[in-house]
Amino acid sequence: MVNEKVILVENLTKKFEDFTAVDHISFDVHKGEIFGFLGANGAGKTTAMRMLSGLSMPTSGKAMVAGFDVYRENEKIKRNIGYMSQKFSLYEDLTVRENIRFYAGIYGKSSHFIKEKTELVLDELHLTAEGDKLVKSLPLGWKQKLAFSVAIFHEPRIVFLDEPTGGVDPVTRREFWHMIYEAAASGITVFVTTHYMDEAEYCDRVSIMVDGRIDALDTPQQLKKTFAAISMDEVFLKLARKATRAGD
Repeated sequence: MVNEKVILVENLTKKFEDFTAVDHISFDVHKGEIFGFLGANGAGKTTAMRMLSGLSMPTSGKAMVAGFDVYRENEKIKRNIGYMSQKFSLYEDLTVRENIRFYAGIYGKSSHFIKEKTELVLDELHLTAEGDKLVKSLPLGWKQKLAFSVAIFHEPRIVFLDEPTGGVDPVTRREFWHMIYEAAASGITVFVTTHYMDEAEYCDRVSIMVDGRIDALDTPQQLKKTFAAISMDEVFLKLARKATRAGD
C-alpha cells in the first residue's frame, strides 16, 4: 500500500428534508488499501457509498474520488470505479461471456481487450467450460466471484463492494477475499461494506458509522486495543449499542 490518496472526504453530508442521513463525515483512503466501511442498518453507510460512487449528490461538504469531484465530475467517477452489489451485479439470463462483454462495453473497452481478457478471467476462475452457460445456472459462490471479476474487468482505480459475500459458504468467502487481496496488490483500492465482523479483520483500516457519523476509524488491531476488545465483533457491538436510529 502506498501513500497516494484516491478518496478524500471532508465534512460530507447528505440530508433528506429534516433527516440527516450522513452527518459531516471525513476520512481518506489510500491506493491499494482495503478499507472496511461498517455500520448497522440505518447508520448511513449505503448513502455515503452512493455519494462516493457518483450515484447521489451530497448536500454539503467535499469529496474527491479517483481524482474527480463528486459534484462536478460524477460521470467521470463512474467510469473510473467498479461497483459490486450483493443484490444485483450480473444479468441472470445472459451467459457468462455475454455478461463480461456487456459490462466491458459500458466502460468503452476495445473488442481486442475484451476478447483477450475474457479468456484470461475465465481461466483464472476455472470457468472456461461454463463460459457459454447462463449465469443463473451457476452456484452462488461462482456468481459472486464472477461478479467481482466483472467489477474490476476494466481495471478501475477503486472498486466499491457492498456486502459482497452475503449468503455464500465460508470456503467461498475465503476464496473471495483471496481475490480481494490480489486486486489490492495490483493497486486497486477496495472499499468494502460487510456484516461479517471476521472480514473486518482482513481490512487494512476500518471505519464504523453510527447514526450518520463515523465514530471510529483505525486498523483492526488498534480498534481492538482502543475499545479493550478481543474481536472486531466486540468493537462493533460496543459502538452499535449507542445507535438511536432504526434500520434503513
